Amino acid sequence: MLLKSLRALLQFTTILPLGATADFRCFSRRSWLYPAAGYITGGIAALLTAWIAPPLLASAVAISLLLLLTGANHFDGLLDLGDGLMAHGDQERRVRAMTDRQTGTGGIAMGLGVTLIAFAALAGSPVIWAAVIAAEVCGKFSMAFLTAYGAPFREGLHSRLHGDAKPWFPAAAALLCLPLVILPLPPAGLAAAAGVMVLTPLVLLFVARKTFGGVNGDVVGASNEITRALVLAALAILPVTAAF
Repeated sequence: MLLKSLRALLQFTTILPLGATADFRCFSRRSWLYPAAGYITGGIAALLTAWIAPPLLASAVAISLLLLLTGANHFDGLLDLGDGLMAHGDQERRVRAMTDRQTGTGGIAMGLGVTLIAFAALAGSPVIWAAVIAAEVCGKFSMAFLTAYGAPFREGLHSRLHGDAKPWFPAAAALLCLPLVILPLPPAGLAAAAGVMVLTPLVLLFVARKTFGGVNGDVVGASNEITRALVLAALAILPVTAAF
């Protein structure tokens, strides 16, 4: 059953060819498994970029691979969130802007900003391949967190996942993040990454409730992109500040 859940998770979060479609409920009842997908996508991106010496090129390739492997689904949520946040008016108008199929200037600005932070931070990381894995796993934790605690503002895919989630799921997801300590990354950076991966979805949860009246799949997907970028920033900054 666990293997079926992992296959359903990867079919939901990646474009990897994994055969016949697994039962989605196998994953929705175990959404605490989200970080496992981070090890897969982050691991593939790290493996394919570890041999690239120029840090700028390695960072660009790694981020491009992460977008490709995930089918840009989480990135699409980031763009939609940007449109919703930048829209003027009441909750209804903001929700309409976020769920509209067209991408506006708010979404473009959000997508560019978060991607630029992720790229610059990754290029400045001491060990790029390790930072890729850590950031991707932390990003998936934020998705597990919002799935469990982000009450939906309307029916949809997120409401199904939220309905099957249990309050203890984020704790289980956090346990899946513990192997990150074996990566060759500074302890201070890992500690900051742990704080970021919890604080980011908390802030997004507050913003989503205030702005949209709840959470949907766009907010959850955006949390992956935002958390990844901020974790990369923490990993890049902490080794520098620790030296002073």
